[in-house]
Amino acid sequence: MKSIYWQAALLLALLGSGGWAQALVLAVNEGVTYRVSAEEIRARYVTIATDLAKLLGQPVRVEPISEYSVLRKGLAAQSYDLALVHPAHISIVAMKDSGYRLVAVTKGFQEYSARFLVRADSPLKTLADLRGRKVGAPDEDSITAWMVRATLRDALGRADAVSYTYTRYQDAVPFMVEHTFTQSGGTASGAVVKAWQATGGKVLAKSRPVPIKHILAGPALSGDDLDKVREYFLTLDSTEAGRKKLELLKVQGYAAHDPAALLALGVWLGL
Repeated sequence: MKSIYWQAALLLALLGSGGWAQALVLAVNEGVTYRVSAEEIRARYVTIATDLAKLLGQPVRVEPISEYSVLRKGLAAQSYDLALVHPAHISIVAMKDSGYRLVAVTKGFQEYSARFLVRADSPLKTLADLRGRKVGAPDEDSITAWMVRATLRDALGRADAVSYTYTRYQDAVPFMVEHTFTQSGGTASGAVVKAWQATGGKVLAKSRPVPIKHILAGPALSGDDLDKVREYFLTLDSTEAGRKKLELLKVQGYAAHDPAALLALGVWLGL
């Protein structure tokens, strides 16, 4: 913990030194369906920001962004030099329309899929059986909800062949299903799915996988700096010091990914 405070003090000293150019902005979004505070995000990413500041020769300011509307506006205005974006649908639009470039995706989140939960006593056998029924999902603009709707569109011919009930957090989805407010519920949280199955609940189906938690570079970042940032993130898990930093972020590391494949997933999502 002392190391985190030391890193924060160093970053503040760099910001106030006056010898460097204006701070680069590292926007961080951890999704809308998980409970992560802005203070926790700043504490997690201060060591990363310090490393990037040294690498790029400019101070780097961590800016937690919780609201998707704010994130969209910032990306559209090219306000962020770097962005760690949880929801794939928002980063795909930023790549398609606002000149952002994919740096990397997050290991362990490359096969992010929505699971459709049903009660242990449910007679439903396939997604086709959901036609005309109620389906629960996290926040309407979460990547999970986008995957749920795309999957049901493929299975039923149209996304509105069911009625949706949305709740803010992933861990509230099982409650809706268990108490029959909905006949099924879509969640992409592995912990939620595991807990559901442990109590006898069933998984009816799952969606196509979508990699989430993308690192993006804004159009103002030079090609050379983009290469430096990409190499930094892709090699973090190759050293003991880097793995300790990843532990703070609660991720395994970062991997390269084909931007064209990501844009193609955007078409499937209906962006």
